[in-house]
Amino acid sequence: MVQDIKSLTLEELKKEMQQMGEKPFRAKQMYQWMHQKLVRGFEEMSNLPISLRTKCAEKYEFTALKQVRVQKSAIDGTRKYLFELGDGKLVESVLMRYKHGNSVCISSQVGCRMGCAFCASTIGGLERCLTPSEMLDQIYAITLLTKERVSHVVVMGCGEPLDNYDNLLRFLELLKDENGLHISQRSVTVSTCGLVPQMRQLAKEGLQITLALSLHGATDEKRRQLMPIANQYTIAELIEVCAYYFEKTGRRITFEYALVGGVNDGDEDAEALARLLKDLNCHVNLIPVNPVKERNFTQPEALYIAAFKNKLEKNGINVTIRREMGRDIDGACGQLRKRQMALQ
Repeated sequence: MVQDIKSLTLEELKKEMQQMGEKPFRAKQMYQWMHQKLVRGFEEMSNLPISLRTKCAEKYEFTALKQVRVQKSAIDGTRKYLFELGDGKLVESVLMRYKHGNSVCISSQVGCRMGCAFCASTIGGLERCLTPSEMLDQIYAITLLTKERVSHVVVMGCGEPLDNYDNLLRFLELLKDENGLHISQRSVTVSTCGLVPQMRQLAKEGLQITLALSLHGATDEKRRQLMPIANQYTIAELIEVCAYYFEKTGRRITFEYALVGGVNDGDEDAEALARLLKDLNCHVNLIPVNPVKERNFTQPEALYIAAFKNKLEKNGINVTIRREMGRDIDGACGQLRKRQMALQ
């Protein structure tokens, strides 16, 4: 199997260069070309000897995603990108512009096997996991295309990040490296549908990322209607591991709650959620569900969304309604990819 050079740490790259008979400083030059200057191939590394560039091109895989499509929102400037990987697979990424800076939402897998009922990403199942460099290069490609710095990263696109655990950790390590983009871990959010063993392990890694749990139901019965993973791990187990994560990291948990009209948006749902979370240091992010053609779910009316939020606030829960970005383009994860695949 060909070595993926953009997934190597700087120390690993130094060892590679030494094995090739090169000086260690060549590794730092090459690393900065890849992770700071964001070049798309060895041929662009102009201060490296041609002989070294040629050897590397023969020996290593160089990840450079190709833009297939981009959708631009006329409402708020959100851009949704469809990228092609080296093997022809497709992934989605989203650029969202906020006052505090640009945020990029990246995918961690091609497809997904979690089967959440309202999600387009899972239609067709999991094809494969992304490498660290494929996750990174979604950010790199968008930076190059927009010529704008990315300050925040959200791993919340297609796929379940904790189902790609080792590659996720390597991605986070490379992302914060001062010889690369040097994005603070506190500016990174990783979302999970609730893989309890991996959440527990993540708590021990010494990271300062924000962990977002897709909850979407305050009871096991309600959650099982929407998320197959709820058949494997109970809400009691989830709440326990969330408390453990806060204890180990000091980082407040975010609970993502997709509001589905007539399913989980009633007063009794809000009251159950408030009871569930009352003793946790957490934040609730209410997400009016994006309609997906293949699903029958609809977004609640604004009146019900506001009532749900007010009920939580009256019970002392910190809550916001997610600002809808790019609603006039394919909003839900997986929709743009699925549409392109249908054309092929």
